[in-house]
Amino acid sequence: MVSSLLTLPSTFSRLNSFPKPSLLIPFTFKALNSLKSHKQQRLIPLNHPLLYFPSSFNSSPTHFSTSRSPISSKSFDDDLVVLGIETSCDDTAAAIVRGNGEILSQVVSSQADLLARYGGVAPKMAEEAHSQVIDQVVQDTLDKAGLTGKELSAVAVTIGPGLSLCLRVGVQKARRVAGNFNLPIISVHHMEAHALVARLIEKELQFPFLALLISGGHNLLVLAHDLGHYTQLGTTIDDAIGEAFDKTAKWLGLDMRKSGGPAVEQLAQEGDAESVRFSIPMKQHKDCNFSYAGLKTQVKLAIASRNIDAKVPLLCASSQERSSRADIAASFQRVAVLHLEERCERAVEWALKIEPSIKQLVVSGGVASNQYVRARLDQVVKKYSLQLVCPPPNLCTDNGVMVAWTGIENFRVGRYDPPPPANDPDDFMYDLRPRWPLGEEYAEGRSESRFLRSARVHSSLTSIVQASLQQQ
Repeated sequence: MVSSLLTLPSTFSRLNSFPKPSLLIPFTFKALNSLKSHKQQRLIPLNHPLLYFPSSFNSSPTHFSTSRSPISSKSFDDDLVVLGIETSCDDTAAAIVRGNGEILSQVVSSQADLLARYGGVAPKMAEEAHSQVIDQVVQDTLDKAGLTGKELSAVAVTIGPGLSLCLRVGVQKARRVAGNFNLPIISVHHMEAHALVARLIEKELQFPFLALLISGGHNLLVLAHDLGHYTQLGTTIDDAIGEAFDKTAKWLGLDMRKSGGPAVEQLAQEGDAESVRFSIPMKQHKDCNFSYAGLKTQVKLAIASRNIDAKVPLLCASSQERSSRADIAASFQRVAVLHLEERCERAVEWALKIEPSIKQLVVSGGVASNQYVRARLDQVVKKYSLQLVCPPPNLCTDNGVMVAWTGIENFRVGRYDPPPPANDPDDFMYDLRPRWPLGEEYAEGRSESRFLRSARVHSSLTSIVQASLQQQ
C-alpha cells in the first residue's frame, strides 16, 4: 500500500562510478546543449567550472561553453526541482524537493507485511515488491507535487550501498524517467544521503560535523569534512544495531509490521532495564567500531532460559511472560545503546582533534527514530558542548527526500551525469554498488578486531571525489 508523507525541506547527489583517472573527460559548461532552453539556466552549477562524466554512458562527447555571468543562488535554488528515488532495501520511496529545501511531495510504499512474514528482508521478495509498485510510487509523487516529468530539473537515485536486486529496480526507473524527459541523472550514496538530510532540516548545519548513521544494515561513525569528503572513524565488524533490534523483536514474538526497532522500544518501556545482565560489546577494544553479534547471542540465550515461545504473540502471552519479555527488551536496549554511547564519546574526542571546529553530532538512519537512543546520545554530546541534530523520524528511515536533497547538494557543484538514452539495451550493465564505503578509514582508529569486514567492491565515495578533483 502506498502512503504519502508530506514534510519539511531538503537536498541532492551524483557520482555514477567515476572511471580510472585516465578515462575521465573534462568539460566546462554553461548548460547541456541537448536540454530545452528553459532548463538551461537551472543547469548552471555554482562555483564549479568543470564536470567529469563517465564514459560508460556510450554517448558522444558534448562540449560546454564557460559562463562567468553571476547567478543568484536564491533564484537558482527556487528553479531547481529534483525527483529522488530510493529502493536500496525494503521500502520503495520517492520524493520531489525544490532547491530551496521545500519538500513538494513524498511517497513511501512499505514492505511491512513481507517483513512480518519472513522475519526480516528477503531480497528476492523485496525486489518483486519494488517492481510491482515503483511506477505507481513515482507517478503518485509527481501527482502530489502537481508536476509532470517535463518540469523536473534532474533525477537522483540511490546506487548503493544496499541489496543489488533492490537497487536495480530504482536505478532502472530513474534512468527511464531521466531518458524520457532528457534530464541529468545523479547517483546517490545511501549513507551520505542519511547524513546530508540533516542539512535540509537544520539550516545552520555546516561542514565539518560528526555523523552517526545507524540502521538495519549499518553502524557508521564518520567525520564529514565537506560534501563528498568523509573520514570513517568506526563501522560495524559484524551485525548492525538495527539487525539486533529486529532479531530481538522476532525472538520475543513481537509484531514486526512496524519493524523490530519500534516494537522493542515500545515493550522496553514496561520492563526493568537492569533485570538481565547483558555484557557491553567490545569493552576491551579502544576504537570506534561496533559489534552486535555477541549481544544477539546473549539475548537468544536469555529468551531460551525463560522458555519464551516466539510463536506465541505478545498479545496472547500471560502477564508474567509479558513482564519477562519486557525485561529482556529493556535490558537489551540499555546495553545496545550503551555500546553506541561509548563509541560515540570516543569518536567525538577523535573528531575534535582532527576538526576542532565541529559543533554538531548528526544521528540519522532508521534507529535514530528511537527516542531512548536520542535521549542518551544527547547526554553524550552535552559533555563536549556539542549539539545533537536528528532529522524527524520519517526522514530517518529510508526515504526519497534524503535522496533528492543529496542530489541537489551534488548538482550544485556539478556532480551529475548527462541524460541517459530513452531505453537502455537489454544487456546494459547498471552501476550498482552493494558494498560502497563512504570514507577512508581513520589511520589511528584501525580496529584490532579480527572479524572486521574489509571486503569492498568499489572505491570509497571520498576517494572517487578526491581523485576527480585532482584531475581538474
